[in-house]
Amino acid sequence: MRIHIATDHAGLDFSTDLQHHLTQQGHEVIDHGPAGYDPLDDYPSFCINAAKAVVRDQRAGVEALGVVFGGSGNGEQMAANKVAGCRAALVWSLATAERAREHNDANVIAIGARQHSLEEAIGFIDRFIATPFSGEERHARRIAQLAEFERTGDIAGKNVDPD
Repeated sequence: MRIHIATDHAGLDFSTDLQHHLTQQGHEVIDHGPAGYDPLDDYPSFCINAAKAVVRDQRAGVEALGVVFGGSGNGEQMAANKVAGCRAALVWSLATAERAREHNDANVIAIGARQHSLEEAIGFIDRFIATPFSGEERHARRIAQLAEFERTGDIAGKNVDPD
C-alpha cells in the first residue's frame, strides 16, 4: 500500500521513525514534508499535499492512505479535511483508529506527536491500515451525505441551515 505522510516540526521525529517502520512492513511511503526541522514551519501545505495525493491515488485505483502529525494532530486533521474527498480522523486510541476506517472509511489519520509515544502511534497506524471499511449501509449512506455536501453545499432530503 502507498502511505502518504506529512507533519510539522513537532512530529518530525515521529515521521522519520514511522517511515522506517512502514517501509519495513512493505509499504511504499511518500513523505510530503518538511525536509528538515524548522520550529516556525507551517503544517497546512504539508498536510494538504499529503491529503491531495491520497485522494488522487485512490481515484486512480491505487491503494493509498495518509498519516499526518503535529503537536496535537488537530490542525493537521483540519488542514487535510479541506481537500475534497479526504476523510481525515483524529486518532488517539486503537479503537478510534479502527472506527475511523470501519465506520467512516477514513483515508487519512491525524496523530498528536506530543500526546503519544512512538509505540502507541505505530499501533494506531498499523490498526488503521489493517482495518477495512465495513461497507454497512448506514455508514455508506452517511459518507455519501458528506460527499454530497462537499460537492453541492446541501444534503438531499435533509434540512441544512443556509446560514
